[in-house]
Amino acid sequence: MGYELNGKTHEATANGYLVDQDAWSPELAAVIAKAQEVELTEKSWDVINYLRDEYFNNSANQPNERHMIKHFKEVWTDMATVDSKSLYMLFPRGPAKQAGMIAGLPETKRKGGY
Repeated sequence: MGYELNGKTHEATANGYLVDQDAWSPELAAVIAKAQEVELTEKSWDVINYLRDEYFNNSANQPNERHMIKHFKEVWTDMATVDSKSLYMLFPRGPAKQAGMIAGLPETKRKGGY
């Protein structure tokens, strides 16, 4: 499996995660999102950038949904509520896993969101 961008194929695992994390770019994220049938919005990018920041600047931390909700309650002050449903609206196949895939991070091995 792989993703095509500008005539180059970027290798991915059988589950769709990039093999070379250094190959990631916002343009490649859009290609992965399209393959995942995810529309990238401003809030989607907030999640992607948060996951990348946590992974690359916090000892390869990959936050679960509970931590993501806690973080975005403080960030998304324009929303009445930030809950699991809010994140699943952005990433229907699981905010931690699907957003992590689009963010170019390795597959997380944990099971649920809590």
